[in-house]
Amino acid sequence: MIDRIFEIIQKEDKKNPLTDDQIASILNIKREDVTQFRLKNNIPDSRERRKPYLLEDAKKIISKDPNISDRNLTKELNNLGYNISRFVAAQIKKEILKSESSKTLVKSEIFQNVEKQNVDKDHNSNKDTLSFKDIIGSEGSLKVQISLAKAAVLYPPHGLHTLIVGPSGAGKSQLAEAMYSFAIESGRFSKNAPFVVFNCADYADNPQLLMSQLFGYVKGAFTGADVPKAGLVEKADGGILFLDEVHRLPSEGQEILFSILDKGKFRRLGETESTREAQIMLIAATTENPESSLLLTFRRRIPVLIELPSLADRPPEERYEIIYTFFSKESFRINKPILIKKDAVRVLMLYECPGNIGQLRSDIQVACARAFLNSMGSKDSFVTINLSDLPNHVKMGIIRVNKRSPEIEKYSNEDVLVYPDKENKLYPKEDRYMLPDEIYQFIEERFIDLKNQGLSKEEIDKIVGKEIEEELKKFAINVKSNIAISKKDLKGIVGEKIVEAAEKAYEIAKKSFSRLEENLFYSLAIHLSATYERILSGKPIINPQLENIIREYPAEYSTAKIMAKQIERELGIELPEEEIGFIAMYLRTFSGEKEIVKGRVGVVVLTHGHVASGMAEVANKLLGVNHAVGIDMTLDESPESVLERTIEVVKKIDEGKGCIILVDMGSLITFGEIITKRTGIPTRVIGRVDTVMVLEAVRRAIIPDTTLDEIADALDVDKTYIGRVEGIKSKDKLPKAIVTVCITGEGTALKIKKYIEDVLPQLKDDYKIIPVGMLRQEDIEKEISKIREENEVVAFVGTINPGIKSIPFISVEDILHGTGIEKLKKILNLKVENPLKEIIDENLILCDVDISMKSDVIDKLVELLQDKGYVDDKFLLSVYKRESMGATWMKGGIAIPHGYTKNVTKSAIAIAKLKKPIFWEGELKADLVFMIALKEDSKDYMLDLYKVMTDEKIVNALKGAKSPVQIKEIILKNTLPAN
Repeated sequence: MIDRIFEIIQKEDKKNPLTDDQIASILNIKREDVTQFRLKNNIPDSRERRKPYLLEDAKKIISKDPNISDRNLTKELNNLGYNISRFVAAQIKKEILKSESSKTLVKSEIFQNVEKQNVDKDHNSNKDTLSFKDIIGSEGSLKVQISLAKAAVLYPPHGLHTLIVGPSGAGKSQLAEAMYSFAIESGRFSKNAPFVVFNCADYADNPQLLMSQLFGYVKGAFTGADVPKAGLVEKADGGILFLDEVHRLPSEGQEILFSILDKGKFRRLGETESTREAQIMLIAATTENPESSLLLTFRRRIPVLIELPSLADRPPEERYEIIYTFFSKESFRINKPILIKKDAVRVLMLYECPGNIGQLRSDIQVACARAFLNSMGSKDSFVTINLSDLPNHVKMGIIRVNKRSPEIEKYSNEDVLVYPDKENKLYPKEDRYMLPDEIYQFIEERFIDLKNQGLSKEEIDKIVGKEIEEELKKFAINVKSNIAISKKDLKGIVGEKIVEAAEKAYEIAKKSFSRLEENLFYSLAIHLSATYERILSGKPIINPQLENIIREYPAEYSTAKIMAKQIERELGIELPEEEIGFIAMYLRTFSGEKEIVKGRVGVVVLTHGHVASGMAEVANKLLGVNHAVGIDMTLDESPESVLERTIEVVKKIDEGKGCIILVDMGSLITFGEIITKRTGIPTRVIGRVDTVMVLEAVRRAIIPDTTLDEIADALDVDKTYIGRVEGIKSKDKLPKAIVTVCITGEGTALKIKKYIEDVLPQLKDDYKIIPVGMLRQEDIEKEISKIREENEVVAFVGTINPGIKSIPFISVEDILHGTGIEKLKKILNLKVENPLKEIIDENLILCDVDISMKSDVIDKLVELLQDKGYVDDKFLLSVYKRESMGATWMKGGIAIPHGYTKNVTKSAIAIAKLKKPIFWEGELKADLVFMIALKEDSKDYMLDLYKVMTDEKIVNALKGAKSPVQIKEIILKNTLPAN
């Protein structure tokens, strides 16, 4: 069946690939089986399989007519045989135009000056070619980039700070090392000049730890700072500091670096009086768009921008040279020539390689390890790489038939024999894409050992092959998500005490389970952190699977009891039996002796900016899984667009137990209901999210037998922001009702009913108000259950919350204070007073302001909000942090900067109508700025504000307004609620 699926995909129409449903229909099997096969073999879905062909044809059309309309582009693509909508065509067009504009390199005046200089010819002689010669394409597709790199190093007196931009695996680290070598060889830097490398992503979830690593700290700067420590900036003094994934550096860190780059001065953490000096050349690297991920003030101090292309954008001759070179390096490690069959060469030339050069290297190494095992015991003087030795996702390259141009074929029309490259200089010092040297030694020694035991070649291949596959799986996971994280980093998240307790418990577990995975340690530490806080705060721990665990996993439970005793001693707490059950479940999950757990709850994180993918990555990295999926929503992206993307993700990751969706805006809570209606997949939506919540959700999701409801309930969040959809059940049209509830008796419930009827007399025609009063919670639950059988209950009002998550609850206190009545009006879709009236104040509106800098506008509006007590003193920094996460520009010249809700004391919106447009995001200009300061429970205001900002007539009226009062009137007039 697997071969049949593979064959169908190979033969499908490349312009209209088959969906999983269509393939399942052809073979008369379940769609889930097709999806599982596809994911297991790293085969893209139908849209992704179509995308390279669609992009190629769309590029040709757009190159002929760059101003082609979305409608005409759709028509031309449909004429070519694509069955696509106008929306898809528009998205492809947007992607192509964005890609083309980002490739345009504009040389600054600085480089023009460098080129005018007559740089000493010694700098352009053999010395500099030695530094860059290992970079394939230095005289080809990367010639401009290498020229910029040389100019940056040679610029007097200490070189120019440089930002290298490019996708993961494109060679940013290698270029940085080459620049350092060139700096030494050209004589610009001394021979002993340091080259300090730091990956900001390793500490991204702990800003304090990251800052202390970079800038050092004084004694007592924070808990655990017992002695002063120099940071990496000091260690790089007189040399080069290379910051990889610099977009993960928090705003505070970018601000301190800005000071260093500007004045060469900085302070260690905790230092208040004296300043220190450091003369460094900064080389930073990022995979993100610098304009949306780095502060403007920081970017201005980095004059050199070098953009590296993806592997797909490199010419065929360079790709071939890269492939040949990597095999040559492996040949050196194996100490044997390698023969690559032409089919294998062809696929390596054709397949899509998302991880670029880094992934290409790892895929080649995996093939070499498999081939090396196959060669053991043979008399061949070389190792042969066949098509079967390549990873499955590489083999899929063979289906890209229309990519087989004569240019590609000339590099793959015969077998290739490579010999050891004894110079072996291509690999960077540390590289997560590189298999450890011991892998070949392990294969050889294991083969000899098993042969001496009398096993046949077939038996040896089976045993060693299985062991090697396990190692390669671990390697592939590491390449994909770089899950490694040090225990030192973990201490910064959960605390030293918890880490030590988890470590000792882990050592106990290793004595009982020989194949224990190290991921248990990280998962256990994070779990214990939550448990410890729960016990100290007196919250109960409930494990609904306890009886089943004791019965089904006796060995794990027995070991868990011993581990629990050790944890109790370390933390000074008493663990309940339920907690021992959880530890046993972790042992079962990570013991290496379990069967594959089927059907886990999916975890989706959805936020604005690049926050979601970052939080999902941190959770996956810490727990050693690839389970959480982050969806980043740009601030100007329509809800319909992000909903479609979310639906696709939920359909893709659902394993039959539903998905929990964590969102950063309460208004997105409706996504769950829509997704479940359209897909039938159960969902629970939580209307707030942070990294700890994502960790907790993923940690629970990977435990066997955990349900969707158990995970959502355990997150212990504000219940008014939780939405639950269990599946859509068809039922007869029932009368709508409001239930008033009081646990002290029906008399109070009747009074609440009368009060609502007096305040909202218009309810009597469409809604029943049913009072319920009981002395016991159980009686109330039974009574409400009966009422729900005969009525569609739309809201509960009273002194006690029945806890039915799909039905909103409003307290009596809120009703009497008036806010509850407004909530009830919204729930019942009754006419309410304009909600924006509460947050639009003419005293927070600036009209015809003469400002030319984005930062000045932000500072001015935040100052207004702070002076009037709407935000605290940390709100300004949070605005700049949000600016670094993603674009806050909208069509029509509108900007919507905003800060963190935790720094808002009272919801408000400050507005600035500028005298003339200013640059906001790259070349995009804005002349109408809305500074949004909303509390967590006020984000529904955004829906009304969005209507204002997306209506061209209203926007034009606002831009023509002559006073703050007029601006306020225009907004309120055009957002009057409907009846």
